[in-house]
Amino acid sequence: MKAWQFTGTNKPLEFNEVAEPHAGPGQVVVAVKAAGVCHSDVTALDDPGWMPLFPVLPRTMGHENAGVITEVGPGMDHWKVGDRVGLSPVMSDGDALGYGVWDGGFGPLLLATDDNLVRLPDEVSFELGAMATDAGLTAYHAIMAVGGAKAGMKVGVIGLGGLGYIGARVAALSGAEVYGAEINPETRALADEIGLTAVADSIEAFKDKNLELIVDYAGFGTTTSAAIETLTEFGTVVQVGMGRLESTINTYPLIINQLSLKGSKSGTKQDLEALYELMKSGQLNPPMNIITQAEIPEAIDKLRAGGVVGRFIAVYE
Repeated sequence: MKAWQFTGTNKPLEFNEVAEPHAGPGQVVVAVKAAGVCHSDVTALDDPGWMPLFPVLPRTMGHENAGVITEVGPGMDHWKVGDRVGLSPVMSDGDALGYGVWDGGFGPLLLATDDNLVRLPDEVSFELGAMATDAGLTAYHAIMAVGGAKAGMKVGVIGLGGLGYIGARVAALSGAEVYGAEINPETRALADEIGLTAVADSIEAFKDKNLELIVDYAGFGTTTSAAIETLTEFGTVVQVGMGRLESTINTYPLIINQLSLKGSKSGTKQDLEALYELMKSGQLNPPMNIITQAEIPEAIDKLRAGGVVGRFIAVYE
């Protein structure tokens, strides 16, 4: 089978012939039906700081996946061939699909374990199921589990792309008063669809709104700094986006307003199950751009250039 593989920083993905996987003890093989393309795929290709996540090269990328189980290994009898699944990407040891020693969904078959497997309801498409596994899972965990968004809370969301759209929508569905910051005017136009109270090109436009929680899904350094400048007293910034791995912040408001700065990475299988219930209800339908496996490198180039509205999802027959 053919798969798009990472071979090193500042090198294009290579479309290589790779061996088909077979399930060992505690493993299943999943036929990938949909795989999301994430901005972190761009950063991994461009930033040498990500190289420690790839100890073995080449590695098939793709950490947002949903599909159907095609082979069940010993000790996995609670799963069966034909089960529809979404794949939570992070392993219990901190490794992840598409990184470390685990191939991802930029190839048509992959290995998974109970760390990953979540049943995908029949009412949820493979495309939505794939999007939920990282863009959704990471967004939900950051704003609900780490940030504690709830009814009546004033919440800011920076970046309304794949993650931010979902995070803002989930917070709005929970009853929070949500303010969005997004530089792309086409994405800002989705404010009513998301359920935002207001939207601007910078979160600093809402300094007078007494925001209690700001989740930065962009992470371009200046966005983190702007969040700290905007929060009300005792507020919390949750940092998710990794557009840049460094930020210069003003510590004065951090100290004087007694702010909290937290990081959030991925989420739990329970978060993913909750997301699938929201998607099953029809209340969460983020925008998607459907592509083929062959178009994955082109999608990465478009993400690198910026201005993309919606998540790129590669579908397999």
